[in-house]
Amino acid sequence: MYKILRKKQLANQIVLMDIEAPLIAKNCLPGQFIIAKTDEIAERIPLTICDYNRKKNTITIVVQIIGAGTSRMMSLNEGDYIEDFVGPLGLASELCKIENLNETKNKKIVFIAGGLGIAPVYPQVKWLHDNGVDVDVIMGSRTKDLLFFIDEMKAVAKNLYITTDDGSFGFHGMGTNQLEDLINKGAYYDLCVAIGPMIMMKFVCILTKKLGIKTIVSMNPIMVDGTGMCGACRLLVGDKVKFACVDGPEFDGHLVDFDQAMRRMTQYKTEEGRAKLLLEEKETHKGGCGNC
Repeated sequence: MYKILRKKQLANQIVLMDIEAPLIAKNCLPGQFIIAKTDEIAERIPLTICDYNRKKNTITIVVQIIGAGTSRMMSLNEGDYIEDFVGPLGLASELCKIENLNETKNKKIVFIAGGLGIAPVYPQVKWLHDNGVDVDVIMGSRTKDLLFFIDEMKAVAKNLYITTDDGSFGFHGMGTNQLEDLINKGAYYDLCVAIGPMIMMKFVCILTKKLGIKTIVSMNPIMVDGTGMCGACRLLVGDKVKFACVDGPEFDGHLVDFDQAMRRMTQYKTEEGRAKLLLEEKETHKGGCGNC
């Protein structure tokens, strides 16, 4: 059992929780995720680690309430317990590894965080800041009311640019518009890290490919089971079949087939769709129980 030490409403339908999880806090790195299960009848939910505190033995998660599983979890309060909290899972960000630090320090890096993607971007930017690497961050949402972690991100980013689709706060436009504006004004970047909705990451990659900026994306939006068993997060990266939960969640965005991944997400939701995918993908299908 894992105790909820803090619960905070960040924005409409977006909630932060600090969970007491000593072993995960001791071993995790930015880019990894956990699997949470509220109780014995609840579904398993993969959630990116938003922050961690090794001294306090805590893991911070940010959850958007979008269905029965997340609603059930967010009905818990401080002092309550989550039954299962497993991790760290997935591969840590290549940028947040000590052995890569000298190389990373020589890069000009920009992060683009869209919507709930703010949560997984924050620990990477914080780790880089703490290790002497300054990066720019473009942080956006549909409207001002959905923004969170503004002060936290300001404290760790070299420059923070905030965008809203409706112009209610900051730059009026999307993250791609802000990036293009910065480039047009003379900014230069070796690397872009984009995390957010699938469609957002797709269009970031279209732009950065045109601009010649290497781009990393996180495919955590397509994860279901989180252990590689269900096969839901199968995707094509270049000409290779990968699974986001065990091979990622981060990949070279210019090699990811976003259209195939988004079509597959839709198909996977129905029994008929899963059967069709099994027929098409054969031995590379993997899993597909539909109940994970």
